[in-house]
Parts: sequence; structure tokens; C-alpha cells
Amino acid sequence: MAVKLCLLGYGKMGKMIAALAPEFECTVVSIIDPNQKDCYHSITAEALQDAEVCIDFSHPSVILENMQKVLSYQKNMVVGTTGWFQYLEEIKQQVQLAGTGFLYGANFSIGMNIFKRLVAEATKAFDRFPEFDVYGLEIHHNQKADSPSGTALELSKTILANNSRKKKTLFEPAYRKIEPDELHFASVRAGSFPGTHIVGFDSETETIELSHCVRSRSTFAYGALQAAKWIKDRKGFFSFEDMIADVLC
Repeated sequence: MAVKLCLLGYGKMGKMIAALAPEFECTVVSIIDPNQKDCYHSITAEALQDAEVCIDFSHPSVILENMQKVLSYQKNMVVGTTGWFQYLEEIKQQVQLAGTGFLYGANFSIGMNIFKRLVAEATKAFDRFPEFDVYGLEIHHNQKADSPSGTALELSKTILANNSRKKKTLFEPAYRKIEPDELHFASVRAGSFPGTHIVGFDSETETIELSHCVRSRSTFAYGALQAAKWIKDRKGFFSFEDMIADVLC
């Protein structure tokens, strides 16, 4: 099933998606990036006229405006940019009004989405043993625009939903003793790490860690292209997890 794509943002991820698109029978018909030569510099009817699905891996500072403009042209959309989830319900309503298909995700790695399922099951199991405390750690490259990562936010929600003792997440330094009902999820920004997420369970006698490490950003490009093919003929508001669940059914 061929898909005609418009790319919003032509940085590292945009270029990778464009390079890998033929492997998924996808064709990039337009690119929008105000900071790149030989690209459209704004979202217009002309820029979107041949596209069936728009893929956005731009920047948190422009993502809300991008989504609203794409929806106004009634184009289906895949959003990999994070930093906007506080507006999730507002965008969901706009998607419903536009009658389009919309798929978003904090992390477009297939492995990470299965990892989240493992974290949920492990958290449930260790919740039965109060001697185990749960924690999280995420490491990304020093150019990442947001901290904590969108994936860390999602993993923390998964942990809180499955642990009876943790009631809130602390992402910032505490400068004090951690309270028993606080989940400490630390962030590190350094070097060129594509992305590492660790969830651990620790007692006085043993430590168990679940770890997901991205070796190449191409894993996100693969996931985004799979998402574009999945959303092409669908209407409604979906997460990447919804797509994974549909494939696993």
C-alpha cells in the first residue's frame, strides 16, 4: 500500500525518514522546513496538495501550530514531536471536528512499546513485595529539546498506574530525602545517546533492571513509516500504542 508523504521538519529524523521511505512503499511528495533550502517554508494548500499523510518530527515550539494547520487542510497526520501532551484533549477534539486520522507517540520504537508492556507487568509483580522500591532513569543526547523525555513521562504513568505505593513522579532534583510515595525518574543529557530508558526494582539484597537502548535513530523512522501506512485510510485519534495493540491482536 503506497503512501504519499509530506514531511514537517527536515532535520536528522526528517532526512532519515525520507531515505528509508522507499523500503515501506512510501513516497515523499513535499517537505516543509523554514530553515532548509529547497523546501516549502510554511504549511500551505500547495505544500500539502499531493500528500496523504503528514509526518511531523519538527520542534516543540511549533508543533501546536503545525497540527492545527494540517488539520485545517483535513490531512491525516503522524506526530513524533513531543512537548505538547498537555494539549492532548484539545487536539483530540480538533481531530474529531476535522474528521481526519491522527496518530501520535512519545516514542516510535516498536521495542519501546513492547518494553512498556513489560514494565507494566513487572511493576504489578513487584508491587506485591513492599521491600522493593522502583525507580527510573533516562539518558539522551545533549541536543534533545525536552527534559524529561516524552517516553520517560509515559513510563512514569505506566509505573504509577501499576504501583499502589507511588502516587507522584519526581523528575527534578529533590535536594532532600525522597518520600515513600514519590517515584524518582532521573534525566541525563550528554554526548550522542539516541535514547536509553531504565526501570529498576531494588531491595536490600537484590536489584532487577529492565533496560531499553536505542542503537540507531532509524528505529524511530521505521516506526513512523509503519504508522503512516497504518493511519492512511483511518479516521480518528490514535496513539502509537493503539497501532501496536492492533498489530498484536
